[in-house]
Amino acid sequence: MENPSLATALGRALWALLLATLGAAAGQPLGGESICTARPLAKYSITFSGKWSQSAFPKQYPLFRPPAQWSSLLGAAHSSDYSMWRKNEYVSNGLRDFAERGEAWSLMKEMEAAGEKLQSVHEVFAAPAVPSGTGQTATELEAHSRHSLVSFVVRIIPSPDWFVGIDSLDLCEGGRWKEQVTVDLYPYDAGTDSGFTFSSPNFATIPQDTVTEITSSSPSHPANSFYYPRLKSLPPIARVTLVRLRQSPRAFVPPALDLASRGNEIVDSLSVPETPLDCEVSLWSSWGLCRGPCGKLGAKSRTRYVRVQSANNGTPCPELEEEAECVPDNCV
Repeated sequence: MENPSLATALGRALWALLLATLGAAAGQPLGGESICTARPLAKYSITFSGKWSQSAFPKQYPLFRPPAQWSSLLGAAHSSDYSMWRKNEYVSNGLRDFAERGEAWSLMKEMEAAGEKLQSVHEVFAAPAVPSGTGQTATELEAHSRHSLVSFVVRIIPSPDWFVGIDSLDLCEGGRWKEQVTVDLYPYDAGTDSGFTFSSPNFATIPQDTVTEITSSSPSHPANSFYYPRLKSLPPIARVTLVRLRQSPRAFVPPALDLASRGNEIVDSLSVPETPLDCEVSLWSSWGLCRGPCGKLGAKSRTRYVRVQSANNGTPCPELEEEAECVPDNCV
């Protein structure tokens, strides 16, 4: 007969193994991502650099009311069971308010609720707005080994509902934290407003669409402010750099690489691309009256006007006036 004490001990061991297995499975990130086994906490500086210059994006570049600029940066360090935004998916009400009007309150409440109820958000962080298209802003954030993903959004101002950002960038790589990550950013449409241009009036998209990337050919409409059919792809409109900060017993200190010393991106003129912009003209007007003396050929003319001036060695504008011979209808 089996020893009762041995059976009891074996049962307890099996039960403990089962609990450990279930606990490990519960702690696994969703979607099959690898578990971060780095030190529990890591602190990063995050620097957002706008590259929205008139030379890189000459078409309809906003010069006033308001000029080209960036909203405040709003983001979170989170686990894989939280999503701030995702390409080809619908945005939340909070992100809609932020993308359309720059109102951050609802989006912050959504992030805080995810942290309180699901324990999926470790920290919410923000950086000040940038008052020009080529400025910089920065802040710091703290990532946790169970919350190693970073997402953020910055609204493009002015625009209908356009923004830039990153979705679930993992700062952890197996058993170590990444020292530095740099990502080029491109414009996205939140899918809640149907405007084509930076200054389009508010025109809600009904039914709401999903988040889509704006490219040089999509939306395929000449009125689109980012429509550059000669380009295979848009130049990056912004860039973000995250640098891990070293921790000392007293305080966090920046590493040797000092991003702040680089200054505003507008100073680095050598790295600013020049996007060619072709001239765009209107259709011809109707022919005017035929003028001239009786019994002789007269002349009539028609005109057109410039809709978009060429820039950066784009195709120059054609003639804006054209004349043709005619027979006068009413002559003296």
